[in-house]
Amino acid sequence: MENIRTRFKFGNTADDVRLRRRKSQLYAKEDASRFNSGVLRISVFAVAFRLLNCFLVQSSFVPDEYWQSLEVSHRMVFNYGYLTWEWKEGIRGFTYPLFFALVYKILHYINYDSVNLLIWLPRIVQALLAAFADVKFYFFTRTLENDDVAKWTFFCHLCSWFTFYCCTRTLTNSMEATLTSLALFYFPLPGSKTCSSKKYLTLVAMAVLIRPTALIIWFPLLMYHFWKDDNKLRLITHNYIPIGVLTLVVSTVIDCIFYEKWTLVQMNFLRFNVFHGVAEFYGSHPWHWYFTQGFAVVIGPHLPLFIHGCIIASKRYRVLLVTVLWTIVVYSFLPHKEFRFIYPVLPFCMVFCGISLSSLKTWRRHVAYCLLVTNLLPALYTGLVHQRGALDVMKHLQTLCDTTSSTTRPQPDILFLMPCHSTPFYSHLHCPVKMRFLECPPDLGQEGYVDESELFFRDPLHWLRVSFPDLYSLPTHLLLFDVLEKEISVFLQENKYVKTAAIFHTHFAEGRLGGSIFIYERH
Repeated sequence: MENIRTRFKFGNTADDVRLRRRKSQLYAKEDASRFNSGVLRISVFAVAFRLLNCFLVQSSFVPDEYWQSLEVSHRMVFNYGYLTWEWKEGIRGFTYPLFFALVYKILHYINYDSVNLLIWLPRIVQALLAAFADVKFYFFTRTLENDDVAKWTFFCHLCSWFTFYCCTRTLTNSMEATLTSLALFYFPLPGSKTCSSKKYLTLVAMAVLIRPTALIIWFPLLMYHFWKDDNKLRLITHNYIPIGVLTLVVSTVIDCIFYEKWTLVQMNFLRFNVFHGVAEFYGSHPWHWYFTQGFAVVIGPHLPLFIHGCIIASKRYRVLLVTVLWTIVVYSFLPHKEFRFIYPVLPFCMVFCGISLSSLKTWRRHVAYCLLVTNLLPALYTGLVHQRGALDVMKHLQTLCDTTSSTTRPQPDILFLMPCHSTPFYSHLHCPVKMRFLECPPDLGQEGYVDESELFFRDPLHWLRVSFPDLYSLPTHLLLFDVLEKEISVFLQENKYVKTAAIFHTHFAEGRLGGSIFIYERH
């Protein structure tokens, strides 16, 4: 007993207290070192994965990927190119194109503005931002759940075929999804240890600045934050109003500089797309489309896990589920619908998928394997095969840039006989050759209006003969989908056009979009 008492007394001496304090400091440093090492590993993996993701996506998705970003940026820096009707009417903001214009300007300044760098560097930048958002998303779930749930949620997020397909593209929707993931990290969800009102509101404001419809997603979350906050007046006066006003002022200044007149883009966007229904000109779907098709395609094979996760998730995640449902419902009221519009809700969905997968215990590795395979196939097919012709054809046209300085060959004059905006334009060519495409601005109130693209496809042969009545007015090169070739074959033969390239585009030809793109050159 005496020895035991002695040991206990010894354990309470000043030396032992200092020793225990020293050990606790060492343990804290070791924990911090282990945490930093984990952050580094996750970060390196995310960057490597998204860069690989970037280079494995070699297809086109929608025209806005180029015409609302890179084409505008190219014109801002190099002073030639084409601006679509949205930029003439002032319904698009210059903030997002300015981001890539700065990249272009740096390349131009150091004399490294090669066409390949102009194409790939903006996408690499987008990939790096997506990787940063991936890391933040992982640590967001780790602050709310244990490490096991965080890892499976991160796995589900990286597996998503639609995220793989979209996140490295230069789409405003891609940047909106990236900023949404970053803002979610700082959002004051119950149990979160990283919440910061100013940071998340700044990121939300940036998302709305780039794409005004981001407010649809964040509206229920903003209302939830307001309802839960103890000091509502301070939240409004110190966060909501200052951040909102500052963002609007910065946006308006940028737009007024580049439009060279007073322009409030957000008001114009609302007026054209909601009050005048201009977006409906580009197609409409039934109200239930997102519920019956859109959401199922975007979430893909994750759907069963998402439904299961919604059932078993704790109450604090209800606001995320409400946000997903709210977004789908609101977008369902808009006649023009696209898969990419609801892409930014995927991070919310992945939280539920991760909770579901981690709860399966015995079966989760088998389910994870199935999830990986079923997402990998559509990710690789849509990234490497489907609709790649729109980009591959621009590589063929790049060879024509060498003839612009030639005096023996006629200067290239390229006409795209395709649905408007089917391919990129000068951002993927980077030389001022003469190019023209069939234009399709919407009806802005002109009586009996029919756009040029529609007029052409009503009677292609007649349109060509009227537009080019003599040999001197003929383009040197024609680009068309294979489905049009037979209809204008007489015109091609009469004017000595020869097919010089046939480029695969898609296995799923539909309407005016064919399976291959043909290049005809006049001899």
